[in-house]
Amino acid sequence: MDKPVSRREFVQTSAAGVAAAGAVAGALSAPAPARAQGANGRIRIGFIGPGGRGFGAHVKSLAQLQNEGANVELVAVSDVYEANMNRAAEYIKKKTGNDPTRYVDYRDMLADEKVDAVCIGTPDHWHHLQTVDAMKAGKHVYCEKPMTHSVEEAIDVVNVWKETGKIMQVGVQSTSLPLWNEVRERLNAGELGKVLMYQTEYFRNSNVGQWRYYNLTKDMSPETVDWDRWLGVKEGLAPEMPFDRSVFAQWRCYWPFGSGMFTDLFVHRTTSMLKATGLRFPARVTGGGGLYLEYDGRDVPDVATVVADFKEGVQGLVTATMCCEDTPIRQLIRGHNGSFVFGNGERFDGFDFVPERPQVTGIGSIRRGDIKRISTEQIPNTTYAHFQNWIAAMESGDQMACNNPPDLGAAAITLVNLGARSYRQGKVFRFNDETMTVSDADGSWSKMWEARSEQRGKPSHIPGWNAGDTGSTLSPPDYMELAGPWKNGVPPEQQS
Repeated sequence: MDKPVSRREFVQTSAAGVAAAGAVAGALSAPAPARAQGANGRIRIGFIGPGGRGFGAHVKSLAQLQNEGANVELVAVSDVYEANMNRAAEYIKKKTGNDPTRYVDYRDMLADEKVDAVCIGTPDHWHHLQTVDAMKAGKHVYCEKPMTHSVEEAIDVVNVWKETGKIMQVGVQSTSLPLWNEVRERLNAGELGKVLMYQTEYFRNSNVGQWRYYNLTKDMSPETVDWDRWLGVKEGLAPEMPFDRSVFAQWRCYWPFGSGMFTDLFVHRTTSMLKATGLRFPARVTGGGGLYLEYDGRDVPDVATVVADFKEGVQGLVTATMCCEDTPIRQLIRGHNGSFVFGNGERFDGFDFVPERPQVTGIGSIRRGDIKRISTEQIPNTTYAHFQNWIAAMESGDQMACNNPPDLGAAAITLVNLGARSYRQGKVFRFNDETMTVSDADGSWSKMWEARSEQRGKPSHIPGWNAGDTGSTLSPPDYMELAGPWKNGVPPEQQS
């Protein structure tokens, strides 16, 4: 095993990485080289936090890809829990023949010039700092969802991503389904007419409580876990607290480290809907729910709903219980001319177009009940496909080649995080996508739409819309000419 670099060596290397990042500031139009070329020409990858998802998805998927001939080499692991670090390192050695360098402090890994890219599988409260540190140190990044723990952190990640020109993939693997690109093209072509709403879900059930199925073992102790480093107290990431196995292994149940279903589950479906519609940051968000069953010491709710309104005149809804999974709502997108219905989960072989009646749409060739099945390419393993996509993006040097880049990741985390914040604080929030700031909502949102109606304005559309007025106009009956106020005793139909 190689000797880990010293803290002094890290500071020197990190400073050099920041200087190099400054040289490519604003590099979206001219991305940095895809990787620092290794001796064997491969992209050399390290793993930060190869525990649950970080081991089962990150390490195992990339080991498989390396063995199948992908242009990667797994060279380093970092974890504050010795058992996780050793398990990942031994697996990599067994499966690929590489003996990866082991680090406790991820910053020592980032100082290693033999590492070109990192996969981050740590708890949510570390994602922002580790992602920013990695990109500033010249590394490409795969960060497990959610991209960050807060809205403000997400915006900072996007800024650093733009400044450094590094390739970054956010780990919502369902965004690698070709389905969403096809849906977006059909929406932009006006097949549903004016897009009005999407709804999505992630229902679950458990007899032990969500996230309590992560095992606690006697081996987890202050002797085997660098607890202060895991908390991130020195970095201001979490408050100081006594070691607790349930917090360490089941951290998604507690607000300082995760946000329960909002960020573990809702972010999956929300990101897919944003990708399908082309929508990004919400303008107005409210969240509701509560802890109605799982009274086991957790913080996060077991029933929740987030409603988001977009400036494009679209509403998004994501809802679930963690106590019922056999009666979910269907995932779908609604428009004036019909709906695209996807069903549940993410193993799609197609979706249905359910038309509205022709008396409303004016499309005489389509009848109510004429459901049309639209077949799509199936992806048997979306996690595998998502890593393939990341590798391809690094090889091409194209930041936007990733199926879930940070700008999409930031929009999704803004929506679900504000939903969680609304639930906790009892407020409705507004988000300004020009200043990228959050504020308390007021009555201006409804007044804006009422004013447009009063002025007989036109509907707004999703980004990329190219269908003109398709499905976006009304046909008022003749008697509406009689509507309006009398002026000086003259009825509206006699007014010039």
